[in-house]
Amino acid sequence: MDGEQDYILELGGRRVNSEAPAERVDRDGRPYIGVRFECCGVYTRIYKNREGTAYVGWCPKCARKASVKVGPNGVSTRFFRAE
Repeated sequence: MDGEQDYILELGGRRVNSEAPAERVDRDGRPYIGVRFECCGVYTRIYKNREGTAYVGWCPKCARKASVKVGPNGVSTRFFRAE
């Protein structure tokens, strides 16, 4: 990718490069991606915000925030690691 990365996974101020996520939906039709929070060794889903601009969630143990911006191109990746 040329220039600055547009899609960033953020965890407590730390950043990890990623791509725009592939959309999956739960039984209620809510779009989500899977994130493994390395801080506490747990996996959880994070859901798309109301505006549809990012997937946002928190570690279920320590409450560190993770957000993944939604971009125009998307990728097939559904699972991410937050370090």
